[in-house]
Amino acid sequence: MRDTVPATPLLQGRSRLTLAVLLAGLWACAEPPAPAPPVQAGNVSDARLRAAGEDTANWLSHGRTYAEQRYSPLAQIDAENVSELGLAWSADLQTMRGVQATPIVVDGSMYVAAPWSVVHALDAATGEELWRYDPQVPKTHSRFACCSVASRGVAVHDGRVFVGTLDGRLVALDAADGTPVWETLTVDPSQPYSITGAARVVKGLVIIGNGGAEYGVRGYVSAYRSEDGTLAWRTYTVPGDPSLPFESPAMEKAAETWNGEWWRYGGGGTVWDALAYDPELDLLYVGTGNGSPHARWARSPGGGDNLYLASILALRPDTGEQVWHFQTTPADTWDYTATQHIMLADLEIDGRMRKVVMQAPKNGFFFVLDRETGEFISGAPFSKMNWALGLDADGRPIESEYGDYRTETRMIYPSQIGGHNWHPMSFHPNTGLVYIPTLEIGMPMGYDEEWVHQPGRWNLAVSFDGYASGGNVALGYLQAWDPVTQRPVWRVDHVAAWNGGTLATAHNLLFQGSADGRLVAYRADDGEMLWETPAGTGVMAGPVTYTVDGQQYVAVAAGWGGSFPMGMGSMAAQARVRGGGRVLAYRLGGDAELPPGLPWPGPPPMPSFALEASQADVDEGSRLYHLECGVCHGGEVVGGGSVHDLRYSGEAVHERFQAIVRGGERAQLGMPAFGEILSEEEARQVQAYVLFAARQAATQDATP
Repeated sequence: MRDTVPATPLLQGRSRLTLAVLLAGLWACAEPPAPAPPVQAGNVSDARLRAAGEDTANWLSHGRTYAEQRYSPLAQIDAENVSELGLAWSADLQTMRGVQATPIVVDGSMYVAAPWSVVHALDAATGEELWRYDPQVPKTHSRFACCSVASRGVAVHDGRVFVGTLDGRLVALDAADGTPVWETLTVDPSQPYSITGAARVVKGLVIIGNGGAEYGVRGYVSAYRSEDGTLAWRTYTVPGDPSLPFESPAMEKAAETWNGEWWRYGGGGTVWDALAYDPELDLLYVGTGNGSPHARWARSPGGGDNLYLASILALRPDTGEQVWHFQTTPADTWDYTATQHIMLADLEIDGRMRKVVMQAPKNGFFFVLDRETGEFISGAPFSKMNWALGLDADGRPIESEYGDYRTETRMIYPSQIGGHNWHPMSFHPNTGLVYIPTLEIGMPMGYDEEWVHQPGRWNLAVSFDGYASGGNVALGYLQAWDPVTQRPVWRVDHVAAWNGGTLATAHNLLFQGSADGRLVAYRADDGEMLWETPAGTGVMAGPVTYTVDGQQYVAVAAGWGGSFPMGMGSMAAQARVRGGGRVLAYRLGGDAELPPGLPWPGPPPMPSFALEASQADVDEGSRLYHLECGVCHGGEVVGGGSVHDLRYSGEAVHERFQAIVRGGERAQLGMPAFGEILSEEEARQVQAYVLFAARQAATQDATP
């Protein structure tokens, strides 16, 4: 029985209407409720980053969470209905260069970086551009970007978007309108540094590394305070001049593993991509790059492991102090960086749970380490290799005799491109598998005994005889890898190499883009293809997933280009796609129209330009071309679909060849001047080789 309350004297004999009028008057006298405060754009706090795993609606950091697993529990799209995915929207990134960025999605807004470090803010539900920021990177700086002018993305924290620019700046933008808040130079501008990696924010510090080892720089990683851009700490990865004080005990220890005058050549060890963080252990994990120069016999002629090249470092994020290290390739001499994706997970191994770090670096071994101590747990080859025979009990590679290329050129597997490059892996906690965009490519390597250090130029000490890619085979495939048993579980072969990063989602789904221009969904446990759709260009970056107003989207930044498409000639041309950057977002029932991609060109016309040249000129031009030009314009002068294929150059280009190549006539288009590098005679020999290759292709009446 319901409790009752006696009427008060005031209400006795009064009607309900009178009561309503009285209450209305009281409400009228009260102040109206204050409007809800507007949601801050880019409202990502430290606490929100730590709890990113529970925030299923958003993609708050590069790998979605600090563990960088690239797994989402979103389940609206599942294995049963994934075939109903359709394009929801597309956004033009206004570039022909390769797109490598992972979009960041915060409360309905998407932030994505394009080549030349241009940042786009988009409405995540419609693709409408909210703002665009161009840092105005000098196009001439492309000369110091060894492997493209790409950016792998941004970081978002406390209402700001952070982007590292190709020319070495770190810029903080207002997330609401893209207005610069602060900017700081992270490098010595007199040195050939670059930034292509995505920053991470840890405990209010923006963590950023850099590239440039091919040109002769010393690697380091830095932390800047997010509120004002001031430097909090800097940790070097290789020792400097031993006659000067060492920056840390770690550098003093590292110097014992070097000899000669390595510091005059930079040393290398640049931190150009991989970062991860464990909030519980309060450890920041950093991957370091190759040596400078590549060949250790020139870099450190008396031997030594050359710490901390090709290593995973565990640092204290507050100070940058090194806690432990693990070197994946001691005394690296094959360009086997350990800057590839670092992933954290908890795995049951030998009957107990282990907190692990996982990495599949360039050298072809999959490593599982204890992430608290750096102890080697297990490792095994995941890609074809001949430089090593296996790993010893401590995880150190056992080098093969064949891997020593001092006396003769050797076809080394994996190549400098690696068994796995920057393309992100993912981990599915339900299958327990890691999904690796795998490469199987061999490249010739020979030691250049006559190498002399030349500041600002490629400094490899590797002979380029045989660099042209003719006859080489490039395989690319998606591989599901069991990190506990260190065995492959399934594999899907692709049309070409250099395929995209992966995304794992609930209900047994896995997404990956392909070099030949598709986005594909697979069943995660067995690799069966469930859905595919054209992308209009090659897809290299990793997809993301998020929700807006309860609707789940899968999105990817697409656009063919980068080191493999630009430099690997006929191997890259197997994809038969061209550049054209765009963001593509899909949802169930989406029916937007895909913008057309650029068609693959027909055979080049027979050049009419006449240049007097001997066979010796052509041969020398080939050597010079592959040393200075091929990294962008392709081995054998075969363009991979991103940068201009020189075989198609017309009369006007050849008439202005000296002005373009040596004089920098097209520097603002990204073609830097080589006047300080190539003499007029050498440029003429390069031109002779380009014309030779064009005539050869026209005669064959086909393009690779």
